[in-house]
Amino acid sequence: MKWMSLSELNTYQQELPYWLVLNRMLGFGPRRFAQLCQEEKVLSNCFSQGSPTQSFRHWCEAHGIHKLILDWQGVNQDLAWQSQHARIMTWEHSEYPAQLKNIHACPPVLFVKGNVEALKAPQVAMVGSRHASPQGKENAKHFASALVAQGLVVTSGLALGIDAASHEGALLGGGQTIAVLGNSLDRIYPRSHHALAERIQMQGALVSEFPLGTAPKPAHFPRRNRIISGLSLGVLVIESTIKSGSLITANYALEQGREIFALPGSIHSPMAKGCHHLIRQGAKCVESVEHILEELVLQQRISAKNVSKLTDNDEEQGGLLAHIFDECISIDDIVSKTGLTAQEVSSMLLELELRGKVRAVPGGYIRVATGD
Repeated sequence: MKWMSLSELNTYQQELPYWLVLNRMLGFGPRRFAQLCQEEKVLSNCFSQGSPTQSFRHWCEAHGIHKLILDWQGVNQDLAWQSQHARIMTWEHSEYPAQLKNIHACPPVLFVKGNVEALKAPQVAMVGSRHASPQGKENAKHFASALVAQGLVVTSGLALGIDAASHEGALLGGGQTIAVLGNSLDRIYPRSHHALAERIQMQGALVSEFPLGTAPKPAHFPRRNRIISGLSLGVLVIESTIKSGSLITANYALEQGREIFALPGSIHSPMAKGCHHLIRQGAKCVESVEHILEELVLQQRISAKNVSKLTDNDEEQGGLLAHIFDECISIDDIVSKTGLTAQEVSSMLLELELRGKVRAVPGGYIRVATGD
């Protein structure tokens, strides 16, 4: 890991207010930032005692920006918030996640609450319908719990339905999860997810590119989606209609060179049409977590060390297997019968599934006959 020297850190802190004021300026998005940074390496040179220089005014006008409204009061609020709550980083900061920095129009500024290190860990995004079925939510929890058991971070958007279930599954599995918001971090949306956001912050991170005081707006969510896919090695879509925002995330993933995975469903369900469309377009059809892991390892996107060694001599797995027969049993029932934690059960079920001993079915697991 590359750390900033003390002089670099001091320079960074001195420059940060100018990044923040531009981040708040109307019409000054990621592309404008990139253009300006190519021409002007030190952003403070664009200002004199807080006011834009004449040359910077000309630059803005030449790029179609005619109103230079500088919200220094908002910048002070951002900086005060950072000192009390979290971290603000620009793409020049050593902690800015490299995976995200490499995408087109990456966010110039990130606001982060929680564990900043989680942003640089290998991640799989999980997205889907806000109006998910009970089975869809159960599938999301199962996959999220199994993914974190393999050392991966689950990234999603804190929305209702599949997003929330994915975060819940990761938390219940004892792993890390990242929620990317379509509004500022001082305004949790939806409001019903305040408690969930607090748990995510304790066991992962909340992320946004929007400055304090930014309300959720429809135009913000596609921007959020590009960050979700940009942070991740791949995107898993669980339950999606043909016009779902999940397909926007998948399209971003395709543009960014990420892997796309989709969970199939009934041909009669509208909630499966988006996933089936992705599969027809070349997304990998996923029936177990193994299908995700093998693709990521195949593409050398994660170290093979992240995939558990599968052995046939684990006494605990054998004890767990003794409770699974040809009738479906839920994870909760297995936890109750074995006395193991949900994380331990999810991890062992994944390994048993990879070895062909059990199979995930709607509502839980069944044992697979091996003939021995």
